[in-house]
Amino acid sequence: MENYAGIDVSLELSSVCVVDAQGKILKEAKVTSEPDALVEFFETLGFAVKRIGLEAGPLSQWLHAGLKTAGFETVLLETRHVKAALSATVKTDRKDARGIAQLIRMGWFRAVHAKSIGAQEVRALLVARKQLLGRLIDVELSIRGILRGFGLKVGPVTRQNFEARIRELVAGQATLERIAIAMLSARSALKAEYGRLHKAVLAIVRDDAVCRRLMTVPGVGPLVAITYKSAIDDPHRIVKSKAAGALFGLTPKKYQSGEKDVTGGITLAGDEIVRTVLYEAANVLLSRITRFSKLKRWGMDVAKRRGSKRAKVALARKLAVILHRIWVDGTTYRWTDAGPIAA
Repeated sequence: MENYAGIDVSLELSSVCVVDAQGKILKEAKVTSEPDALVEFFETLGFAVKRIGLEAGPLSQWLHAGLKTAGFETVLLETRHVKAALSATVKTDRKDARGIAQLIRMGWFRAVHAKSIGAQEVRALLVARKQLLGRLIDVELSIRGILRGFGLKVGPVTRQNFEARIRELVAGQATLERIAIAMLSARSALKAEYGRLHKAVLAIVRDDAVCRRLMTVPGVGPLVAITYKSAIDDPHRIVKSKAAGALFGLTPKKYQSGEKDVTGGITLAGDEIVRTVLYEAANVLLSRITRFSKLKRWGMDVAKRRGSKRAKVALARKLAVILHRIWVDGTTYRWTDAGPIAA
């Protein structure tokens, strides 16, 4: 008889539930959230488990890899689907594990791609870079806000000239000088570390043939290319390129019930970071790049009919499709007719 297991992952202890083919609970337990502990639990059950399911999350990739290495068939479940399926029950770790086990048993789940270690490392680098940039901007805004309370207006200034401008404003005011020196010191450290991570990202892109091909598309720079590549990881997991937009939540919502048929805004599903960089690439293509391409003309035509914001969303979705096609075909962007051409 076939048996199935669901794991509700937590930081310290994960809830595990094992059910048989009829849905009867065979075993429930709390297991340390470590791959070795989970492997030991399933190996000492006394019966085989056909498939194990985990909801996608921060620890899930690590646990999934450990279980797969040990020879267990393991799948990551799409978080929104699990939440919708379990929304009718009272939420506890034990009930969530039971619900996941039943979803695995019935096949009512959508598997999430488990990224390679290399893709996870690049993603971690991108997230760390973004966090440092955010903290750097926060410090600069805080300095501006503090000085504004004393009537000292920083005004428009480049990042390179920011420190000199602050020192100029606080000169001769002991308390403000003390505050400014401390915050400027923190800003310098953040700026230096951000610069190191940014250079590391650029170095990866420079040595990556796929990223260099993706960057032939207008509006796509190093950050967009590496973010897109690390999110997709394996291009062949997407059967049709036109599905790439939906993967990042760039397709419209649809609600139909009886005579009611509503098409809403985009779903906002999937990777927010990729969705953001694709939107920024579309914005660059429409507003900054002057060289003609059919892709730019297509976006401008949409902007005339539907407005600038919708045009950028539509162009971001189109970029996702084009980037995937270029990656799969091993081609580069052809400016003359917006189609890829063999490299």
